[in-house]
Amino acid sequence: MKIYTRNGDKGKTQLLGGTVVEKNNNRIECYGSIDELNAHIGNLHDQEIPDNIKKTLFIIQNKLFDMGSNIAYDQKNKNIELPILKEKDLKYLEEVIDELEKELPMLSNFILPSGDKTASLCHICRTVCRRAERRIVSIHSDLDSNNLNLKYLNRLSDFLFVLSRYLLKINNGQEINWEKNL
Repeated sequence: MKIYTRNGDKGKTQLLGGTVVEKNNNRIECYGSIDELNAHIGNLHDQEIPDNIKKTLFIIQNKLFDMGSNIAYDQKNKNIELPILKEKDLKYLEEVIDELEKELPMLSNFILPSGDKTASLCHICRTVCRRAERRIVSIHSDLDSNNLNLKYLNRLSDFLFVLSRYLLKINNGQEINWEKNL
């Protein structure tokens, strides 16, 4: 099978299930942002970080793939069965956040998204995650979607922020405080 089909050469693509839409369709924008987030998380995963964090990132990547496939699904072919997010997926992220936060000092200032390479990658992931979250909000009324998608991305951005701080700490990096009125 060839990777190229030429079907998209005129700016159209198919949703999972067969519906043809413009490539700038809100749903395509949404799962495109999720795909971009997944690629950035893959880049973060490939850095020198602890194995337990790699495992968590691997789980997140799979959940994002599940989410993207559900958003891409037009819900017309009822024979298509896709994995969906569950409350336990949200709970898992919350538990990881809580464990990481135990290792961190209380945050008393806004911090700049920098400090070392892995922390900066976390912030890139976080901002792409926030965009994906906004995209889900823009299509939410179009979908009979699982509201957990929105909650998951919201919690994922929190996780990525906490992870940036945690990686800074274990890499002996320094949080850089925002200096207003500079």
